[in-house]
Parts: sequence; C-alpha cells; structure tokens
Amino acid sequence: MSAIEVVTRRVARAPWTLLKSVFGWLVLFEARNKVLLAAGSVRLRRFEDAETRRLAAVLPAPPSALVATVIATHRRPEALRAAVRSALEQTVRDQVVIVVDDGAGLAELPDDPRLFAVSLAHNTGVAGVVRNVGIRLTRSRYVAFLDDDNLWEPDHLERALAVLDAPDGPDRPDGVYTALRRVLPDGSENDVLSVPFDRRRAAREAFLDTNAFVARRNRSLYFSRLRRTPEVLPREDWELIRRYGRRYRVRHVPYPTVRYLMNPASFYTQWRQPG
Repeated sequence: MSAIEVVTRRVARAPWTLLKSVFGWLVLFEARNKVLLAAGSVRLRRFEDAETRRLAAVLPAPPSALVATVIATHRRPEALRAAVRSALEQTVRDQVVIVVDDGAGLAELPDDPRLFAVSLAHNTGVAGVVRNVGIRLTRSRYVAFLDDDNLWEPDHLERALAVLDAPDGPDRPDGVYTALRRVLPDGSENDVLSVPFDRRRAAREAFLDTNAFVARRNRSLYFSRLRRTPEVLPREDWELIRRYGRRYRVRHVPYPTVRYLMNPASFYTQWRQPG
C-alpha cells in the first residue's frame, strides 16, 4: 500500500473517530437505529395501546402498590417461576408483581394476591413493548423490572427504596440501580458489575441494565419500541436509563442485589468491568 493510500484511509476514518470521541459509539448506533427502525415502532405503539386497553378491561382494577414490578416473559416457565418467587420474597411487601407474556401463553404461577399475569394477543419479540404494557397496567409510586431468567436478592427493593425514599433534598434521586452479580449457566459467579452513573461514560460503555433499576414513575419511564434483534446495539435497558437520566437524577447503589444470568454466546460478553 502506498503512502498516499495510507493517508487517504486515515482521513476517511477521521470523521467517524471524531464523532465517536464527541458523542460516543453507543449514541451514534442509537441514532442509526432510530432512522432504520422507526417505521416499525409506530405499528408497535399502536399494538401496545390496543393491548393496554384490552387487558385493562379484563383486570378487576389496576394493580396498585408502592412498587410495581414488571416481569416480561416468553417460553421460560421454570425460570419465570423462580424469578416470580424472588420478586414475591422481597422484604418490601407493599408491592404488586405483573407478569406480561409475549404471546406464548402463561405458565402456572404461584397463588399470591399480589401477583397478576396477562398475555399479549400475539408475539411481538420486542421487550420494550411487553414491559410498557406492564407499566401502563399498574399504578404505583415506583416501578422495578426483572427478566424471567434473572433473580433478585431478598433486599433488592429495600436497598433501592432506602435511597429513593430519603427525605426531600437536592440530591435525592428519582432512579437507582444496584450492582449486578453476573453468574454463568452452571451457577458459578463470573464477576460483579458495579459502575457509578455517568451519562457521558454511558455513551461509550454498556453498564446499564434494568434488572437492577428502580425508578419513580413519571412520563420518562417507558421503553423504546424499536425492534432490537440480538444484533442491534445498544439494548433498550441502556436507552431507558440514559434517557431517564437526562431529566431526572439517577444514582448507583454499589451493592449486588441481582443475580444476572450471562449467556456466553450472547452479546453481553462484550461487557467489561470498567476500571
């Protein structure tokens, strides 16, 4: 390769390098997602609205409590039951748990008056839409999220609410996320992911996950409706928490309260414990 060709290639790469340094690669990827996937999100919003109305009509009353925990699920009955138990066994009892099935049919679940379960009319394959239905069907001061293949320690909500329910003041946050204890399929611990909240840092590093997130209910608390296949980055967790942090205070609680299952074959192995 000639010297001229080397210089030409470096100049061609320079704008991308500059953009990444200014905005962060995750922000640029998300901008691309919004351009390419916007059309599908409009149809999904209509479906979400229709399903929220339909399911609200079959519930005797909106499930209400201090905290509403939303569990999205699809064809993981055994893992779902374990996740539901970990939610119901929280030391915070003023809670409702709503399971939203993404069109596969509901598994048999524990008999508990705090537990509600609904199933969408058909599969969407979009976690954000499934979770949004759960948010919209419930009434609560705070909302928490748990995936059907992860578990909470019994004090997860207690530790989050201790920060969220602190006396009013300029530093009281609106959302908190705890540390993740990331475990492998054999049950062994891989590591603990614990990173203080920093929106600028989050533009470059993927360390935000809604399994650890508990937030005050407000108009910013909704998930992206873009169809994010496993190849689409960043994930809806990152998008929600980073967007929420634009207008509201978010704080990290450096204590592991979530057992997060890592799939070695998934994109999550790109995560690194930042130094």
